Amino acid sequence: MNPPTHTRTLSTAEERRSTLVAAALPIFAEQGYRAASTVAIAKAAGISQAYLFRLFPTKADLFVAAFDDAREQIVGLLTRAADEPGEMEPLEAMGRAYGEMLETERDLLQIQLQAQVVADEPKIVAASQRMFRDLYALASERSGAEEDELRGWFAQGMLMNVMAAVGAPELKTRWSESLCKQDD
Repeated sequence: MNPPTHTRTLSTAEERRSTLVAAALPIFAEQGYRAASTVAIAKAAGISQAYLFRLFPTKADLFVAAFDDAREQIVGLLTRAADEPGEMEPLEAMGRAYGEMLETERDLLQIQLQAQVVADEPKIVAASQRMFRDLYALASERSGAEEDELRGWFAQGMLMNVMAAVGAPELKTRWSESLCKQDD
């Protein structure tokens, strides 16, 4: 009788990249670019630190990949909201969907905030610019809004980010309820 053979399936580099990005996003979101340890990220992904750097040559490259993944999730969410038939105008639907995301997907909020404080890393600055470019294109295309309305929509979104980051929605005070109120 032959002993049972165990087939080991090896992951491709692309599959490992995806696993690594998924492991890196919450760590970067919580700890930020500078404080996040590539050793901890590699461990969370089940790979060695050396292999991490084979997949992503620099820590900035890995952060950008995680941030780009967050951007794709956010743009996808807002696209679905804008395209959903209903009574709401596209900007309102996207704003509501974004507000709900802030309540349920803390990592997507935090990685945005983390990216905005790394002003001395060109790759991360460029990734933040891509986020705003893509969101602007989506909001402009789906809503047909004028520039003033788009600026107001983005300003509301930035206020929502800050209020969510400081936990204002849970406070139930006059100032927090006023600043957290979404325009109807």
